[in-house]
Amino acid sequence: MLSPELIANALVAGILLGGFYAAVSIGLTIAFGQLDIVNIAHPAFIILGTYAAYATNSGFGLDPILSGLLFAPVFYAAGVVIYRIYHASFEQRGDESLRGLAFFFGLMFLIEVALLLTYGVDYRIVHVGYVGTNLEFGGIGVPMRMFVPFLVAMATTGALYLYLSRTFMGRAIMAVSQDRLALQLMAANPVRIKQLAFGLSIATTSLAGALMIIIGPVDPAMGRVYIGRVFAIAVLGGMGSIGGTLVAAMILGVAESLTTTLLGPSWSPAVAFGLLLFALAVRPAGLFGR
Repeated sequence: MLSPELIANALVAGILLGGFYAAVSIGLTIAFGQLDIVNIAHPAFIILGTYAAYATNSGFGLDPILSGLLFAPVFYAAGVVIYRIYHASFEQRGDESLRGLAFFFGLMFLIEVALLLTYGVDYRIVHVGYVGTNLEFGGIGVPMRMFVPFLVAMATTGALYLYLSRTFMGRAIMAVSQDRLALQLMAANPVRIKQLAFGLSIATTSLAGALMIIIGPVDPAMGRVYIGRVFAIAVLGGMGSIGGTLVAAMILGVAESLTTTLLGPSWSPAVAFGLLLFALAVRPAGLFGR
């Protein structure tokens, strides 16, 4: 039988899950929502981040969150290089639609195959002291493996929001897809701005991957599970809205958690995406669409 305590636990679990979803989607919100770059390989970079955290944890005992922060500059540099290739090969020629999408599909499969050849198909986990412990508040259990990623995700989302809204470069990133000519009149190079922004979007995957492997085991093909979710959150929140991404992630996380509790785990994707379709039917621009 359902009880208030069970529902309360499901709501708490959904909020914690929503925080994690925000962390894995925030980079795509920048790339897809603000730069109009359909980076279908975004979840593959997150899985790459999980294996970077796994390698440093198993080899040196490093905390995955610290590993995610240390690898963020490396991922940023990789994002800059990828954008340079993408811009020169597709964007500059006006072929960024289908051919650009194929480019990111190929990149996604290259990452997945490289991880499969290196680590195999087995699930990988990290060993951290706080994983496996729980906090109890009046009958409501808060697993630390979810709570710690939630806190890190909130800090990351807040930092990105402040950067994009309070700095010149952040405002330039938000402006680059809205009015390219006006941005040039403000003495900003749109290509360099997009290069910086895409590098930032890839840098977030390093930390998101570290959070993912704290929550549970990972394998090289797990990124496919998140492709639909990250795009759904980016669209539902409103293209390019950091706050909207956080709200949409919370809605999706709570919807999945409640559905799993009430109907079973097999129904959670259907209900979550049904909620997305309903919301877009009522508000096509998303919750916080520009």
